[in-house]
Amino acid sequence: MSKSVLIVGAGLGGLATALRLAKKGYTVEIIEKNNQAGGRLNQLKKDGFTFDTGPSFFSMSYEFTEFARDCKITLPFKYFELDPLYTVNFHQSSLKYHLYKNPHQLAEQFKATEPDFEIKFQKYLEKSKSLFHDTVDLVIKSNFDSILHYFLTLIKVNPVHLPVLFRSFWQQVSRHFTSDEARQILSLVAFFIGRTPFDTMAVYTLLSYTEFMHDGYYNVEGGMYEIVYGIVDELKKENVRITFNTEIRDYIPESRQLKYLVDSNNKKWSADIFVVNADAAVFRGRIFRRSQFSDNKLDQKEWTMGYLTIYLGVNCKLPDLQHHNYFLGNNYKEYATQVYKNPDMLEKPYYYVNVLSGSNPGCAPQDSESLFFVCPVPDLRFKPNWDDKDKIADSIIDDFSARIKKNIRPSIVSRTVFTPIDWQDQFNLHRGTGLGLSHKMFQIGGFRPKNYDEVFKNVFYVGASTIPGTGLPMVIISSKLAFERIEKYSSSLS
Repeated sequence: MSKSVLIVGAGLGGLATALRLAKKGYTVEIIEKNNQAGGRLNQLKKDGFTFDTGPSFFSMSYEFTEFARDCKITLPFKYFELDPLYTVNFHQSSLKYHLYKNPHQLAEQFKATEPDFEIKFQKYLEKSKSLFHDTVDLVIKSNFDSILHYFLTLIKVNPVHLPVLFRSFWQQVSRHFTSDEARQILSLVAFFIGRTPFDTMAVYTLLSYTEFMHDGYYNVEGGMYEIVYGIVDELKKENVRITFNTEIRDYIPESRQLKYLVDSNNKKWSADIFVVNADAAVFRGRIFRRSQFSDNKLDQKEWTMGYLTIYLGVNCKLPDLQHHNYFLGNNYKEYATQVYKNPDMLEKPYYYVNVLSGSNPGCAPQDSESLFFVCPVPDLRFKPNWDDKDKIADSIIDDFSARIKKNIRPSIVSRTVFTPIDWQDQFNLHRGTGLGLSHKMFQIGGFRPKNYDEVFKNVFYVGASTIPGTGLPMVIISSKLAFERIEKYSSSLS
């Protein structure tokens, strides 16, 4: 008789784990707090426009290919490569830097500021490549049974990389480049994992290798939410049911096993095995009421930044914008080091703009664009009141209009603004932090919230808040690691 599995949360991690388990013969059911699947990989349809509300690209495409192979399916969505990867705009400068994968094409843009850029860039990427290949399979794609197990794994990494553990991303980039432009542009990737180049470990410069050399960046035909649609369709073929608008509030244990999870309507949900795709730290604190994961204890940890996100539908075309566009100011370090805690920094915002309709015309009406703005902001510990959200959004829109030399305000026909309050309330993210726990040294690998429960032997975790960390390919890897845990546990019962 097949074992039953209840998955709490229909984010990418929950969906991917569900498909792996269903294909292996488990009876799988998913419950989801919100009214549609996807978690932060979600979609907003409004006024004839379609917006990706969270991730707007992915890297390490081969992880999705491997996932499809593991599940014996054809990958249920189509994707295309982005080149340039993104465009960077500096304040009070007409120069645009297009981040091409071709190193010669990229270097041409740095002739005036970093004349020997191509040589330096190749050297920098070689170091990033070495970091990637010496750590990814060994550390990122592994389960750890204890801190000792984690340390025993780390000592297998080539010791040549040891100094990198004690440098920041910015320091590592600065060892290779001298100009502010090159340093700022190449360190932007640190923001993709929720912190800044000044407090992200240099080991993450391996991301530069994944950007420019190893694989690249990709978008999905029809928008990123097609990933969710595709996996959900595969789950339907396996008779996996998803129940929406169901939030877990309590639990009932039996010895060292979890017997039931209890929802807000006091309905009891039972299973042989439970998989939690909610935030692994927050769930332990709020549902299992573990003292080491109380809100006060979690406040003492290092978290990723909050996000203000703006979704605009405009009835005009913006042909000069790429799919990904970054707009930087002239106080990069000051902004980066203060944006977590100082709301005043929002007066001179740095932000990202995604033009989904540029690559996917069907996501906006004819002669229109769907725009998605992301601005890093303090989380709710440092800015609890967001009554001024529209004022801040207006300042970003006005700055954007000035940068592109076109006032888009009269063209706005759809507008939605999410603050850290929305991200907290919709996805149970601690203090509205966009990507959960940060990736500092003592919050990764064996120090990150485990993907198995400390008390209940039949409870496991998947997603960005457990190992290996944040990002769509990391979550796909997380689903494989959780699946391996569950298989090992199941076999022990046979």
